Amino acid sequence: MSDLIQLGSATGYLAKPEGNEKFPAIIVIQEWWGLDAQTKSIADRFAREGYLAFAPDLYHGELAQLGDGETATKLVQKYGLKAYLDLQSIFDALKAHPNCNGRIGSVGFCFGGRMSLTLGMSRPVDAICTFYGGGMQTIFDQLRASLKAPVLGLFGDADVSIPKGTVEEFDKLLDDVGVEHEIIMYPNSGQAFFRDSDPNVYKPEASQDAWERVKKFFKKNLS
Repeated sequence: MSDLIQLGSATGYLAKPEGNEKFPAIIVIQEWWGLDAQTKSIADRFAREGYLAFAPDLYHGELAQLGDGETATKLVQKYGLKAYLDLQSIFDALKAHPNCNGRIGSVGFCFGGRMSLTLGMSRPVDAICTFYGGGMQTIFDQLRASLKAPVLGLFGDADVSIPKGTVEEFDKLLDDVGVEHEIIMYPNSGQAFFRDSDPNVYKPEASQDAWERVKKFFKKNLS
C-alpha cells in the first residue's frame, strides 16, 4: 500500500507493509534524475520486506529525463543544500510517524548515495547504505568527524564517475574512525548497475547480489 504524502519539509512517495503496526523505516534517496518510477519501485521493494519506506522528492516537483545530465546537474546545484536540510526534516518526521518503530536506515543511489552518507552526519541514522555515491569524496572530512552508523557501500569497478582511488580511500576512512562497514566492488559494473529499468547500465548479477546484501544489512541493523 503506498501514497504520496508530505513528510517534514518535502513531499514524497510512501510505501508501507500491510497492517497498522510499527515498522522499521528506510529513507530511499533518488539518483540525480529526481524522484522517478525507478526510485518508487525500490521503495515498494523495501515495503514488501517489511519496512516503512519513504522516497522523498528532493527536487520539489522537478525531474530530469534519463540521460539529460545537463538538467540533472542544474537540479543538483539548485537543490543540493536544501536536500541536506530536507533530509534532516524528513528523518525527524519519519521518527514520529505512527507506523515507525523508531529505527531508521537510509539508502541512496548516485547523488542519493552521497546524501545518504550526509544524513548520517547530522542525524542518528541506524544504518547507512550508499550505492555508487557520486561526489562523496567532497564530504570525507565531515564524515571522518561525525559518522557513527554502520555503512554498506556498493560500487562498480567500471564507474568512471567516481575518481580512481576514491572507494579505497572511503574504505580506509571507515577503518580509521572505527565504523562497522562492508565495501563491495562489483566487476564489470558501472554507475547505476542497480537500475533495472535501464538495460544500458543494469547488471543483473551484481544487482541481485547487492539486493541480498542490502536486505541482510538492514535486517541486522534495523531489527
